[in-house]
Amino acid sequence: MKYSSQAVAKPYFIFALILLAGEILFGLLMAIQYLYGDFLFPLIPFNVLRMVHTNLLIVLILFGFMGATYYLIPEEAERELWSPKLAIITFWVFAAAGVATILGYLFVPYATLTEITFNELLPTMGREFLEQPLPTKVGIVLVVVSYIVNTAMTVLLGRRTVITTVLITGLLGLAVFFLVAFYVPDNLIMDKFFWWFTVHLWVEATWELIMGAILAFVLIKVTGVDREHIDKWLYLIIAMTMVSGILGTGHHFFYMGAPEYWLWIGSISSAVEPLPFFLMILFAFTMTRERKITHDNEMALTWAKGTAVMAFLGAGVWGFIHTLAPVNMFTHGTQLTAAHGHLSFYGAYIMIIFTITSYAMPILRGRPHGNSKKAQKVELSAFWMLNIGMLGLTLALSAAGISQILDQRVGTDLVGFMESQDSIAGIYMVRAGFGLLVFTGLLTYFASFFIKEDNA
Repeated sequence: MKYSSQAVAKPYFIFALILLAGEILFGLLMAIQYLYGDFLFPLIPFNVLRMVHTNLLIVLILFGFMGATYYLIPEEAERELWSPKLAIITFWVFAAAGVATILGYLFVPYATLTEITFNELLPTMGREFLEQPLPTKVGIVLVVVSYIVNTAMTVLLGRRTVITTVLITGLLGLAVFFLVAFYVPDNLIMDKFFWWFTVHLWVEATWELIMGAILAFVLIKVTGVDREHIDKWLYLIIAMTMVSGILGTGHHFFYMGAPEYWLWIGSISSAVEPLPFFLMILFAFTMTRERKITHDNEMALTWAKGTAVMAFLGAGVWGFIHTLAPVNMFTHGTQLTAAHGHLSFYGAYIMIIFTITSYAMPILRGRPHGNSKKAQKVELSAFWMLNIGMLGLTLALSAAGISQILDQRVGTDLVGFMESQDSIAGIYMVRAGFGLLVFTGLLTYFASFFIKEDNA
């Protein structure tokens, strides 16, 4: 660890992984409810499980990004973090607000929650992914502002690099587009239109900048490739990401009352969106082939290459599968959407958190060359369990989605929704099995950090 202030990243990494365990656990409970609808009802109904599942995902990704930023920014800026104390205060405020919000979802009826959190002052609740009460949304704004200020001041007072420029651009986009969550038009079509400005432009634009910056940082550290070479790749990937990602918002405006030209804009840009992710694969594997050092932390490089591949499959391939307008007319709202969502969030954002955590945490724990060889073997087992589990889960959801289309949307001999759900119960069983493999992989990943040094 070159700078003492990098230590503030450690609680962020740990808490992100704890939240990931909770997110997967609630996902498994939902998988069981797909098979046995009365499971945990009325204690925790499906809508509450889903709300907790998705909100934990968003919060854990933010914690992971913040930990990654506080670790890499001092090294990139070549100076201590502007205010380590602010970073620690931000952690506890965000953690407390997040835990309180999740407990509110679980133990307070949502209608009551809207009343006791002053939603009538500025109605913002009730929208998918943005269910957070008003005080939580305000808290998120304050946390993100402090996060950006701390990061920007560190960079302004130190060295500026392409990585820090891309990272701060992503952070500014993250902050600006979240402000749209406070605007809820009365018209439902306009509501969905602006809602996607937060949900899509977070996931498929600004977050991708942050991911790209983190990936570039790790590749520099574990391959020793010249920074200038990596910077050129990063600029190319980010330029394509911004163009296709921003215009790609249009693939959410199909068949909802928006102007017809969005059918063309959304379809064409969606066809381009896989390209930056494919470039990311070329980027990671080219840097590996041209590396000038062989870092002892082999798993950090493995996670980095895995991030590129899984992001391409989830966000690129599975995204493209159902975002051409003539196809989306039949696929929208089926389990194909869930398949894309699961693999893209995992491949792009959970994987990059694993990447930076596997690189930085050993150093933060006094192991500058990475975990022991034995620990890395266990971690490699976790890597394959997590990835095979997510691919199996995605394929199962894809099969369920295709079955739904054939049952309900194509041909003349169609059946009702519940009849279709009953016919794909076996697929849901397979999905639950792969979900359990993912959870086992995460526990194995946790275990790798408790294995002693080889010479201990």
